[in-house]
Amino acid sequence: MSAGEKARPPVADAGERARALDPGCSFIVQAPAGSGKTELLVQRYLRLLTTVERPEEILAITFTRKAAAEMKGRVLKGLPSVLEPGAIADIAPRLRVQTIDALCAALTRQMPVTARFGAQPEIVDDARELYQEAARRALALEPGNAPAEHLLAHLDNNVDTARALLAAMLARRDQWLRKTGRAPSRVELESAFAAERERLIARARELHPAASEQFAADMLTQKLTWRKKNATAQALEGNEPLRLALAALLALPPAAYTDAQWETLNAMLELLPRAVAQLMLVFAERGQADFTEIAQGAVRALGQPDAPTDLLLSLDVRIKHILVDEFQDTSISQWELLERLTAGWQPDDGRSVFAVGDPMQSIYRFREAEVALFLRARHRGLGSVSLESLRLTTNFRSQAGIVDWVNTTFPQVLPGEEDEISGAVPYSPSIAHHPPGDGEAVRWHLLDTRGDEAERVVELARDARAKNPQGSIAILVRNRSHLDHIVPELKTAGLRYRAVEIERLGEKQVVQDLYALTRALSHPADSVAWLAVLRAPWCGLTPIELAALAEGSRSTVWEAMRDEARVARLDHDARRRLARVRSVFEIALAQRLRGNLRDRVEGAWLALGGPACCDDPTELEDAEIYLDELAANEDAGDLIDHGVLEARLTELYALPDTAAGDDAIEIMTVHKAKGLEFDTVIMPGLDRRPRGNEPPLIVWKALADDALLLAPIREAGAEKDAAYEYVRNLEREAEDIEAGRLFYVAATRAVAHLHLLGCTKCDHDGSAKAPAKRTLLGKAWAVAAQYAAPAQVALTDTPAEMPPQLLKRFADDFKLPPLPPPARWLAPAADQKDSEVIEFSWASETARHIGTVVHRWLQRLADDALAGWTTERIENMQPLLARELERRGVRPAECKEAAARAVRALVQTLNDERGRWLLGPRADARSEYRVRRLVGTVMHRYVMDRVFRDEQGTRWIADYKTSSHEGSDVDAFLDRERIRYEAQLARYAAALDSPHTRLGLYFPLLAGWREWES
Repeated sequence: MSAGEKARPPVADAGERARALDPGCSFIVQAPAGSGKTELLVQRYLRLLTTVERPEEILAITFTRKAAAEMKGRVLKGLPSVLEPGAIADIAPRLRVQTIDALCAALTRQMPVTARFGAQPEIVDDARELYQEAARRALALEPGNAPAEHLLAHLDNNVDTARALLAAMLARRDQWLRKTGRAPSRVELESAFAAERERLIARARELHPAASEQFAADMLTQKLTWRKKNATAQALEGNEPLRLALAALLALPPAAYTDAQWETLNAMLELLPRAVAQLMLVFAERGQADFTEIAQGAVRALGQPDAPTDLLLSLDVRIKHILVDEFQDTSISQWELLERLTAGWQPDDGRSVFAVGDPMQSIYRFREAEVALFLRARHRGLGSVSLESLRLTTNFRSQAGIVDWVNTTFPQVLPGEEDEISGAVPYSPSIAHHPPGDGEAVRWHLLDTRGDEAERVVELARDARAKNPQGSIAILVRNRSHLDHIVPELKTAGLRYRAVEIERLGEKQVVQDLYALTRALSHPADSVAWLAVLRAPWCGLTPIELAALAEGSRSTVWEAMRDEARVARLDHDARRRLARVRSVFEIALAQRLRGNLRDRVEGAWLALGGPACCDDPTELEDAEIYLDELAANEDAGDLIDHGVLEARLTELYALPDTAAGDDAIEIMTVHKAKGLEFDTVIMPGLDRRPRGNEPPLIVWKALADDALLLAPIREAGAEKDAAYEYVRNLEREAEDIEAGRLFYVAATRAVAHLHLLGCTKCDHDGSAKAPAKRTLLGKAWAVAAQYAAPAQVALTDTPAEMPPQLLKRFADDFKLPPLPPPARWLAPAADQKDSEVIEFSWASETARHIGTVVHRWLQRLADDALAGWTTERIENMQPLLARELERRGVRPAECKEAAARAVRALVQTLNDERGRWLLGPRADARSEYRVRRLVGTVMHRYVMDRVFRDEQGTRWIADYKTSSHEGSDVDAFLDRERIRYEAQLARYAAALDSPHTRLGLYFPLLAGWREWES
């Protein structure tokens, strides 16, 4: 043993970790942040490989493709420690590590009739358009649709609101469908409300025998504080549990529905199943389905425990061990799937379940994750499988100063007792494996204004970079809007940052200008779009100039731009700028509805000088993303639906700074940061309130013994409904409990230093006011209050000063750069033949589209690291590929043959050893990797099919070629192709600044490969 190993401290929970590797037992493991749960999963997987006859008997389930790829990569790396070298090559491709969505899709493919799918549908990540269509159909006022009539009357005939509420319910149908699939009776629901009232009264009487609604009203004020003029109340003033119990009595739900309430609720309960039926029809018509439907289809495919399908019986024989990662994020549908998979398992039958997670990190309620399922599994097992509970305690991530602070703080932030109904999880302490670091580990910074907060963030980031130039720095926020002051301050300070899924594409100025340009070219009468175009930097008219040009006119803005009398109202400079823009639009509008819209918009943007409006190369990339999205949404030279494109701009994220180096500051939400770690974490905006949620159509809460609280949304214009507000407050309580866990996730990302920032207000005496209870600062106020320095003068709630509106426009002497010289083409001599065969020329556009589709699905296989992909799955995709090829313009008569060719390319890649090597889990792997490189004065853009590093750390750049060769000398053909594309791949290597890179060409249809060094 070396001196370093002797000095290494022992692992505090080594016994629990060793126990977790016992293949004969089933476990549920609580693994707090930084405890190395993924490594424990990998170690158990490797241990199980030594006990099974076939590797397929082990099923490992994760919740993201990234996690699946990481786990499979670690398992592959660990195989030499448990297997002989000769066995690894056979076993490695058979490892079953996949996402739960991939597992569900695989199950539905095997039993399509039982799953009620028929042909395998395309899985869509965003099904909002499908929900909207189903809601529209369900609300159609056809004869006999009394529930829809009642709902519309209840909502003051606001069809848009009704459709939106119904669509939102369809997105969450896996939660309420099992509750309302058999509509509960009025007696059942009112019994639940009565039982809830009795529970609250009994809890209050345990604390005080006289507790009642009247007693609570006598003791507490409207603000729920003890009454000062009541002697009994003053005697009870220090009893906080009693005060909370009495406050709950003042908010008791009604014991029964009114007749009007029940009539409304009954109509909704009748309408919701109809909406689900319409959604199933929409799915069938489009050949698509969402993840919820796939999960429910997988459950149906397995049947019932007492009536299993052949598939479940087959899986029961084949699957011996199930490992589930991030178990705290399990949804109800996924829980049912796991119950089906383990139905009939008996103790000591050689099969096991291993579930690992951290209920303190359950922060995905908005994705239907139910932390209560983790608690249920720990106490009552998973279906017929009893689970032994283990708790890990060692923190391998953070220094001791952070771990000690977390241990002290979060017992006061998280609930003290466990509760399945509300999702309350108490804090479980950790033990630091690393010694304390230098300096103060955790610091509070409570400031007066947002400007002060933003300046402090910049100061902290600079200080962290100076002290540790190689260290990672992250700014984590609860919501994206909390960065409104910080990002501008970072830009002003010249600090490079990488905002990961923070800025929406539609929020970028370059995209807003392009969208206005698109609307103007599509609709000459869209005044708002035309005025936005004239306001953009390429023209830069002031509001006064815009008013002079357009106000008081019944004509369009475009007509006003050509009205010399109106143009004469402007000064010389404005007329000159307007004339330049007008000349561009005269050409663009002359081509309206000719060619495609993307080219027309891009051409006008370039002619106006749009790229010169961009501040950095990243904005040029954002512009290209917008133009690609525009091309996907246009039809016959015009937009199919402006609303769809606008919605996409609110869903897509702008790219992070492409020029930011490895030392750039990372900016992301806490949800995005889960699973990551950073040397320094800065968390501003702790005093900010969470986003408000739109009230749902129906609120519900499942109680013990399958009781259900259910209430309909209040009538439009009516007073608040007591039942609805009570159930919604229970939901808010669960959200607030989860907010404490969100704070825990953020704090535990820090390795060395954690900085917590917020703004506080002051009372008139200068003392700090307690922040709102629903804020993260409010949750930690008992700890943070001591760091809020009292002000000398009380601060008033004056509105923040708005930043000045600056007009950004081109300089007076701005000129477009000269056009590059035209390409020269010399006609070949009459007897001369082309020396180079153009790729895909053998079948014109069809082969090009096949290549595009194959590239897209090879990217998908690589993103999944091949997890869950089989020959059967790809072959079943042929109808899907045919539809995709038809959408791209392949003639219907050719689609079947073209799809078969694409399937053959994908199957041969999957079954080829070289293909699996290319697409499998790799370090620093990227697919369809976009890179821009300035060569001289020209910006070149490259898209690389596959970039990664192999086991030896060598960087590879591989390009896929869907070329085919019908002759006999395939090797000679591949050699010629290598020569043909050698210069292209050399340019890729130069763009990555990687002179010693291995380059490769892969031919899926030929299983061919050529490689060389750049």
